[in-house]
Amino acid sequence: MSIPVLRVARPSDDIDALLPFYRDGLGLGVLCRFEDHDGFDGIMLGHEKAPYHFEFTRARGHTAGRAPTGDNLVVFYLPDAGEWRAAVERMRTAGFAPVAAINPYWDRDGLTFEDPDGYRVVLQRAAWTR
Repeated sequence: MSIPVLRVARPSDDIDALLPFYRDGLGLGVLCRFEDHDGFDGIMLGHEKAPYHFEFTRARGHTAGRAPTGDNLVVFYLPDAGEWRAAVERMRTAGFAPVAAINPYWDRDGLTFEDPDGYRVVLQRAAWTR
């Protein structure tokens, strides 16, 4: 069975404000950037060989707004303690402090960080076992 590529796509009012969070904090690379593609500007970030990436777009003349709740999450499972600590340190070095999760489950074995649009990323110190 082949594994499909997952794109998480969402709008933003300020793509450049997101760059430090996703590039410097999470360590994702810029895969592609475009301007005025049918009225949209955008950027894709990820790892070259990973089967997922993030796309952030800005539609000219439209307002995207902030996340509707503090429980809009993307979760990265990092079972290796050293890799988890390095990921947390990279976020902190990039200037992002953890925030309390809405669901206390995520605070037991992980840390939650909020991007400039109010969406959250959990760095979970655990393996996905299901």
